[in-house]
Amino acid sequence: MLDKLIHSGFGAVLVLKEKIEDEVKILEKKGKIKKGDAKTFMKALEKKGKKEDIRVKKQMKSLLKELINELGLATKKDLKKMIKKLNK
Repeated sequence: MLDKLIHSGFGAVLVLKEKIEDEVKILEKKGKIKKGDAKTFMKALEKKGKKEDIRVKKQMKSLLKELINELGLATKKDLKKMIKKLNK
């Protein structure tokens, strides 16, 4: 379920990016924005998007770790410790 939510979010972001690019191209054709300004705008938007992606991933990772701890689920680290003890 979580993976579907994440994929839906990425899909929405891609659609939004395409719509923005289309609108910027229309503004370029109408002469309301210069080509160089459009490229600068798109690069700035992409840079902000990457920063936001990193921030969201960190936040999700933190929330998932918190959830795993609250539920008392075994982690890879826990399983490795258990295997080590069993092999002794």
